[in-house]
Amino acid sequence: LTGSKQTTSAKMSASEEDTFAVEGSEEEEDMDETGSADEGDEMEGEGEGEKKVYVPGIEPLQPGEELEMDRSAYHMYHECQTGAPCLSFDILRDGDGEGREQFPLSMLLCAGTQADTALSNRLLVMRMHNLHGTEKEKDEEESSDEDEEDEDKKPQMELAMTPHYGGINRVRVTQRGEQSLAAVWSEKGQVEIFDLRPQLEAVHSSAAMAAFIKQQKEATALFSFSGHMTEGFAVDWSSTVPGRLVSGDCKKNIHVWEPREGGTAWQIDQRPFSSHSKSVEDLQWSPTEATVFASCSVDQSVRIWDIRAPPNSMLSANEAHSSDVNVISWNRTEPFLLSGGDDGILKVWDLRQFKTGRPVASFKQHSAPITSVEWNPIDSSVFAASGADDIVSQWDLSVESSDVGARMEGVKDLPPQLLFLHQGQTDIKEVHWHPQMPGVVISTALSGFNVFRTISV
Repeated sequence: LTGSKQTTSAKMSASEEDTFAVEGSEEEEDMDETGSADEGDEMEGEGEGEKKVYVPGIEPLQPGEELEMDRSAYHMYHECQTGAPCLSFDILRDGDGEGREQFPLSMLLCAGTQADTALSNRLLVMRMHNLHGTEKEKDEEESSDEDEEDEDKKPQMELAMTPHYGGINRVRVTQRGEQSLAAVWSEKGQVEIFDLRPQLEAVHSSAAMAAFIKQQKEATALFSFSGHMTEGFAVDWSSTVPGRLVSGDCKKNIHVWEPREGGTAWQIDQRPFSSHSKSVEDLQWSPTEATVFASCSVDQSVRIWDIRAPPNSMLSANEAHSSDVNVISWNRTEPFLLSGGDDGILKVWDLRQFKTGRPVASFKQHSAPITSVEWNPIDSSVFAASGADDIVSQWDLSVESSDVGARMEGVKDLPPQLLFLHQGQTDIKEVHWHPQMPGVVISTALSGFNVFRTISV
């Protein structure tokens, strides 16, 4: 492990299991390198050495059995920790090009912590790079001969951390002209907008990082809104109108933000959208209709709104789930909306048939509440989901029963659309596809981040 002793700068390096950890200053929480023994899709019986595929919920682990990662199931796999857990993050697009698949890869993330005390929280910008693919296990002779080569393949990370008073519930980023902006919902009951330029400069330049570290001041918001009067979790930037934002709170109110010229202020309609009867849990702008967004709520409904006709929703599925609806995702190219609830069910809604109140597909693979869902931005039939059962699932709606064949031989009751179950993290909170790297998924949990690409996508 190599690491800087500064609060706002860090390096990451890999163990033999392709894991990495971040080392911060003494005032930060201790961060240790960890292995990936609990990670995996393969199960090995003690003493017998017999390996078989382990499918959660189908057959419980027996005494003496433990999960072991099958590295051949991944094109890439890395993990890292950042001290206090980051329960929300977003991906910053970079200038390295689209459709990147050649290793090593690099990426930019923005995240916010949920630390033990309000003063210990940080708004983070991470630059992960030198991310190599997963290699097959080598025998001892090959391993000793290639130690020097492996040293060059260790992943690296620069980390710019800005103090933020209050735990961060959700982070969403956008590009507006030359600005990289982060919208932050925090437990202090405010939605704040931050310009990430100082952090982005720091993670790309050692001189800028040194200057950034020397300042060591609390994050100063470009703009903040206290009109919600309570905390919340739902926030989303429009992909069609740069700078347009929507935010929702735990008292059921939704506000739309319109950007003003200059890029440092927003006009917020004080009359909220308020058709929900309970907490608004997630919001998503339509990727094609500039004035339309969707919401989901603890009141079990999913609603579609048009900002030209407040304050009531246009369309509503009032009993979309049998309990809280936690998360939604709007397909970028098809008229589909994906939802996940406390009932552990994933539902796909055809917006052309939304008035019927019936989903076109429903999947019950997770055994605990759904915590995150997202359509693949490159393949419109593929999506990922995470649950409180510590699993990330990958799905492909284009797969039919006849396509499964021998892949699922001996395993009953699995939907053919289920591609992959990724495990090893504890209390997974959010999952995102990288929009510039086909098949690459990043997930965050109480136990840290995973960055991976499976052989299925």
